[in-house]
Amino acid sequence: MAKAPKAKLKTPTDLPTNAVATVADALNGILADSFALYFKTKNFHWHVSGPHFRDYHLLFDEQAAQIFATTDLIAERVRKTGNTTLRSIGDIGRHQTSKDNDLDFVSPANMLAELRDDNLKLVEALRVAKDLADDAKDNATSAVIDNWTDEAEQRAWFLFEAAQNV
Repeated sequence: MAKAPKAKLKTPTDLPTNAVATVADALNGILADSFALYFKTKNFHWHVSGPHFRDYHLLFDEQAAQIFATTDLIAERVRKTGNTTLRSIGDIGRHQTSKDNDLDFVSPANMLAELRDDNLKLVEALRVAKDLADDAKDNATSAVIDNWTDEAEQRAWFLFEAAQNV
């Protein structure tokens, strides 16, 4: 199937096109990693077992809901700046940098550690995107990235603390 030509968006913005496109690229990577992290968190929610089952099951579900809630905000921020965002599962796969986990069994300790590390990698990507947004004078994107960073740091902290019992 031939690729359709990229349509020129006419979203009103006073931000410089090239700088905002760089921010949008970073946000699309964060969006892809957020979807991958959401699915991995749900995977672990569905497959966790052991003596801390209820605690981890609920923790993973709460965190997955928080991650999923950011996906629409990230995509809409990209669109508000006149750029396009992800369109499919395949598009997510092409943009994600986080690794999937398709193992048949993952111990609860490894689930906690893997999700903690993935959230910390997301924090790193958010800090890079914030610098790009600041350079582009995209104040709105810079501001919302602060919230997303705080949420990812909190998830990593909860996962770290929960792992102290394992």
